[in-house]
Amino acid sequence: MEKVKITPIQLFVIYVLFEHGSALVISLGTDAKQDAWLSILIGMLGGLFLYYIYYRLYQFYPGKPLTSYAQEIIGSFFGKLVAFLYILYFLYLSSRVLRDFGELLLTFAYPNSPLFIINTIMILAIMYAVHKGIEVLARTGELLFAFLYFLAITGFLLVIISGLIDLNQLKPILEEGIVRILDVAFKQTVYVPFGEMIAFTMILPYLNTPSKAKIVGFSAIILSGINLALTMAVNIAVNGINLVSRSPFPLLTTIQRIEVASFLERLDVFFMLAVIIGGFFKISVFFYVGLIGTADLFKLKNHKKLVFPIGLIILILSMSIASSFAEHMKEGLVIVPNYLHIPFQVIIPIMLLMVAFLKHFIQNKKKHNVSG
Repeated sequence: MEKVKITPIQLFVIYVLFEHGSALVISLGTDAKQDAWLSILIGMLGGLFLYYIYYRLYQFYPGKPLTSYAQEIIGSFFGKLVAFLYILYFLYLSSRVLRDFGELLLTFAYPNSPLFIINTIMILAIMYAVHKGIEVLARTGELLFAFLYFLAITGFLLVIISGLIDLNQLKPILEEGIVRILDVAFKQTVYVPFGEMIAFTMILPYLNTPSKAKIVGFSAIILSGINLALTMAVNIAVNGINLVSRSPFPLLTTIQRIEVASFLERLDVFFMLAVIIGGFFKISVFFYVGLIGTADLFKLKNHKKLVFPIGLIILILSMSIASSFAEHMKEGLVIVPNYLHIPFQVIIPIMLLMVAFLKHFIQNKKKHNVSG
């Protein structure tokens, strides 16, 4: 691990930028129809619960990443196996998000460009940032955070001024009952984006004020959940649930409809800038935690030597995980949540926390008996 520290503010910024990432542009929770925004808020509550599990593990082992304390909790062999699987998981998610944004840019701005070229340019920029380290990434986040919110607020105001919002599109609320919304929340929105905070079990040891980890994480999840729910509500109010559910990038559709005074239109650049910022940080975080996890597992002193080979693996994987964008989306909605997100975001962390709690309970009891 690097010998650097980041502040609570920097961690908060990385959290929020990471959470927005691809979730800001995809059709999130649309299986709940016009109640998609509500399924996001419920997913946020589930995300708070999952983050509390990650935080409790961090409390037991404040100076170590997940790949290290897994070995202490369940032993060297099984701990290394779990650590290796998490590294694969992080790198796979990095490649998935890279494919997401490559496809988006292909659709939005570069229809005649090869996907490989777009992904290569993106991964080269990300490799440079990851090579510079978490501190530089955090400082970059501080600069771009305010800019992203400026774009978001400006875009929201322009949508209102354009008179595009029709609140009737959000009715009826709870048309199919709360059960449907809960089903979507606990099958989709809990895991993407909120459960993906599992990646920060590798970054929390860099925090210079460990006591702030809980409030920073909770605040970032709540802010992100509100922002994403508001964005989806606006998308539905502008376009209607039928168009939103069919569109792979509903936010792009919303922004393309902005027209003020017959001259201010085609503001796709707003969308592109938000996409590049969000995608950059989400891919970078998954890349970085996979990188330092590999260095930690194999006891490598200089993790920077791994930047190029791991970046190459992510690039190749992003091209090979699916033969088409439709197949890629289907994998992301069906296979990944059931077979990857649930085990790695929920089951394994809960099991690790239970074993860690029992170990510390027994150790404290022995100490108490000895001192008594």
